[in-house]
Amino acid sequence: MRALMKPFRAIYRGLVWLANSPKTLILSYLLLIATCSVLYHYFEEVSFGDALWWAVVTASTVGYGDISPETWQGRLMAALLISIMVLVVVPLITAHFASKLIVDHDVFQHEEQEELKSNLRHVRRLLEELAAREGLTQADSAGPPSAPSDR
Repeated sequence: MRALMKPFRAIYRGLVWLANSPKTLILSYLLLIATCSVLYHYFEEVSFGDALWWAVVTASTVGYGDISPETWQGRLMAALLISIMVLVVVPLITAHFASKLIVDHDVFQHEEQEELKSNLRHVRRLLEELAAREGLTQADSAGPPSAPSDR
């Protein structure tokens, strides 16, 4: 079962890597447009300018209809381009910008969290030493003292 999940984990890590790097995301979008333009130019035998226009219009899902694929290869590529844009690229761009909008700038940084944990460990050690000196057991120091009863 683990072997079956490896490709999906690799794809997931790749998507996370893309989503966390705007430059890489834009570069991958441009490479997708360029690759589809070249393939469309080859499959449909149209000018490169028309192929580039088709790729941009198709990727944006506007689809003016002025240029459309006639061959099965062109249609398959159009379906893949639209699917990749709608299911991968646009959600990654949206997720990236959404994560930037909801960032809490007051949140502790990693170094601050580590310092707090270290300080808490030190305080705990000091409390344990103090309890040991006063002869308290762990059970005695576990909670607040109980109130005296009024019997």
